[in-house]
Amino acid sequence: MSRDLNGLYRALAADTDERVLPTPDRVRRRADRRARQRAAFGALTVAVLVAGTAAGTRWVLAAAPDRSPGPPAATPTAGPTATSAPSSPATASPTPSTGRTGVAPSRTPGAPTTGARPPATTPTTIPDRAFFTLPAANDAGTGNEFTPGAVLPALCGATPGEAQLVTRRARSLPFRRAGAAADEVPAGSYRHSIAVYRTGLADDALRELRQAVTDCPTRPVPDAPGVTVRQRLLPDTGYGDESVLFETRTPYRDANGDPTGGDEVHLVRAIRSGDVVTVLWEQGWESTSTERVQFDADSRRAVEAIRRWLT
Repeated sequence: MSRDLNGLYRALAADTDERVLPTPDRVRRRADRRARQRAAFGALTVAVLVAGTAAGTRWVLAAAPDRSPGPPAATPTAGPTATSAPSSPATASPTPSTGRTGVAPSRTPGAPTTGARPPATTPTTIPDRAFFTLPAANDAGTGNEFTPGAVLPALCGATPGEAQLVTRRARSLPFRRAGAAADEVPAGSYRHSIAVYRTGLADDALRELRQAVTDCPTRPVPDAPGVTVRQRLLPDTGYGDESVLFETRTPYRDANGDPTGGDEVHLVRAIRSGDVVTVLWEQGWESTSTERVQFDADSRRAVEAIRRWLT
């Protein structure tokens, strides 16, 4: 071995002997410290990334336009002028709130629909069951006959309600008084009619009837020179939706047509039930006059028959 190489070995040994190697415990603690430093650095890096993401999201949301409905605008109130004194705490009015309140918004009430019935269709035919039936005690045994003809007394040429008419049926119905003998002649006879008018116009027909009776207080009796019929409206309530009642008065006459004193009186009642009008015109029998009690009772029967038909 050369002298130079030996010198190098001796120098290396001397240098190594002066350096003391760390003990195993020190080496382990140093390694643990380095591991903790690497973990802390990694956690710090993750936190920085999360914070940056959240900040970016907030920035984007703040930059986007707000489309949510804002609170209702408060009613502006006039502030105090420069010369007005400040209000005391006891008298100062509270500042109106601009936020949402807990009061529920009011609703405009609509048309009732749950309990209301739909309007009935105007009938175009009139069945037999729409006409009332006489009680057995008043049945004259002659039946009733459906025939065309006048349904009201002459009213000086007026024809109330004809322009609004849809359909009509009329019958003649003799009747007798309760308790009368079987062979006794009828006590009177009805000209009974039922008319259907265009929707909402039946009241116009009754209005025209009132006016026609008012405008025709007297009229001549055909084939009886000098004899007149007097007509006038009578008060009436309690029948159907509304009713018109009037009377006709004609002097009693003998076989020659001469007056004998007193008047033959007949009643006419028109009763409206919706768009239907029933007319009961009592015409008498051999110069008899109308008996009001019987006439009113049969008017109520007529109204009830119409009600049953329409419901």
